[in-house]
Amino acid sequence: MKRVLVIATGGTIASAEEGSGLAPALTGEQLVAFVPEVAQVCHVEVAQVMNVDSTNMRPEGWLTIAGEVRRSYDDFDGFVVLHGTDTLAYTAAGLSYLVQGRPKPIVLTGSQLPIGDPGTDGKRNLLDAVLVACDDAAAGVMVAFGGKVISGTAARKVRTRSFEAFDSLNVPDLGYVHDGRVTWAVDAEAGAVSSARFYDALNPRVAVLKLTPGMDALVVDALRPACDALVVEAFGLGGIPEYDGI
Repeated sequence: MKRVLVIATGGTIASAEEGSGLAPALTGEQLVAFVPEVAQVCHVEVAQVMNVDSTNMRPEGWLTIAGEVRRSYDDFDGFVVLHGTDTLAYTAAGLSYLVQGRPKPIVLTGSQLPIGDPGTDGKRNLLDAVLVACDDAAAGVMVAFGGKVISGTAARKVRTRSFEAFDSLNVPDLGYVHDGRVTWAVDAEAGAVSSARFYDALNPRVAVLKLTPGMDALVVDALRPACDALVVEAFGLGGIPEYDGI
């Protein structure tokens, strides 16, 4: 039986009502206990590295998660990261660069409703993520959500209420999970997991600027002191206005 480490970080899946609204409250052990079917799939252990709303996740958090994977890498066959949905795609992309090569599967998931709510999607997503982490053909950073398996560098949250919250941006889904089985939509080479290359530093001083019609060039100047790099989301295939110094 394979060994999977569940890395809990908080998010909606771990939330409960605390008087002033939902807030992360449940531990990773409590979340796994909601899905007893996991014990039939693999041996699970839990690492609680934080318990935050994902709107508070920062690059430092990505380093914490990657560090936990690195410390435990030799002891487990796969990793499941439980995460809030709002910034899950950012963390998946960050981990894709902090853990490179074709490493053991690192599968991120979460839920649109807390795992204790009636009709929650959290139980299914957690079990699906474990199934993917245990699959012989799985490798690298992926997102398992709403029955889809998406590359960690291509996932994007596109819906705020639907259980099908994530789409794959510009590349096909890697696969699907249905009735407890993982089906790969792209060629997956079983046993091709290679040695992981870990990185323990990144530069958080990077900003993203989405151009809007009529934007003042002063916006760019205002960002200069706060960042070492600026990614400009331009129009169409890269159009940038020529008016007013933009």
